[in-house]
Amino acid sequence: MKTAVVILNWNTEGFLKEFLPGLLHSVGKVDGAEVIVADNASTDGSLEVMRKTFPQVRTIAFEKNHGFTGGYNKAFEQIDSEYFVLINSDIEVTEDWLAPLVDWMDNHPECGACAPKLHSWQEREKFEYAGAAGGYIDLFGYPFCRGRVLKRLDTDKGQYDQTKDVFWATGACLMVRSSLYRKLGGLDDRFFAHMEEIDLCWRMQLEGFKVTVVPQSVVYHVGGGTLPATSPFKLYLNFRNNILMLENNLARTFALGFKNLPAEKAASKGCRKAARRIFIRKCLDGLSAAVYLLTLKTDCFKAVLKAHKDAAGMVRRPSKADVAAFIKEGKGSVRGIYRKWIITSSILKGEKIFSSIKDKDFYNF
Repeated sequence: MKTAVVILNWNTEGFLKEFLPGLLHSVGKVDGAEVIVADNASTDGSLEVMRKTFPQVRTIAFEKNHGFTGGYNKAFEQIDSEYFVLINSDIEVTEDWLAPLVDWMDNHPECGACAPKLHSWQEREKFEYAGAAGGYIDLFGYPFCRGRVLKRLDTDKGQYDQTKDVFWATGACLMVRSSLYRKLGGLDDRFFAHMEEIDLCWRMQLEGFKVTVVPQSVVYHVGGGTLPATSPFKLYLNFRNNILMLENNLARTFALGFKNLPAEKAASKGCRKAARRIFIRKCLDGLSAAVYLLTLKTDCFKAVLKAHKDAAGMVRRPSKADVAAFIKEGKGSVRGIYRKWIITSSILKGEKIFSSIKDKDFYNF
């Protein structure tokens, strides 16, 4: 098996019935590709559906819900292939979505991960929130996408039809090089779910690899199949995991900006700059919590407070020695961090925000 296309399922028997037949058909057209379903201890009829309707599909059943991160990590431990594809159960694929991704990885060994364009299943011509045409983060760590800024979604008019290296690509449908995935330790288990693919793509760049959107491949995403956008738990995960992600990667990234200095000095400057930036992000999160409180969204207010409290006990901040050792290796580079705050840019630009973002607006460390 060259390419393992793996659905991590949790209580989505309806999506399996609807979208798995098309996925099996499309994957069957690609040599060396196979679909595998890993089930995160579903309590609906998912496993029964797999046994009765799709007996030909290899199914890995877990005894408990390990989350998105732990589920995929444990599934990939049992799979031997050159490429892994993480794909949500609520994805409708097109006839030839997989071959362009495999071809890209085959011909670009410097690429650690690639992804298709992600369209909305409900509004077929619009990009979908979870990844659109590839993602970036702003200077405070807020994620956004080509084709999706905050809650604003753009229509696909071919404006992103050129292959593009990005900061991150969506975990809803993501192809990764298995050797690199294993070298990096896979997804960060602490995250459980949400923003884990951004962290992984960031770590891939720090390892010297690129993340690319391949627009010749298109899939359609329903979205919100597991946690709805209004869920306080989802909000908690996003706020907590954003802090963990910044702590994981920001010091090394900033140190790259001082790599003309001795490694120890670059590390010291990078760590100090990262600490300041993360402090500002925490203050901005505090303002968000205040807004939730003032608008009587007390569950959301509590979710933000809990996210910060829990993150403080989970952080694994790299030491200056770790960062200095990274600089001495001399292999990392990071592209795709927006020089501005995307929230103010979006407010000022409105619908023109998509066309206003240019390559010159990004740091390249």
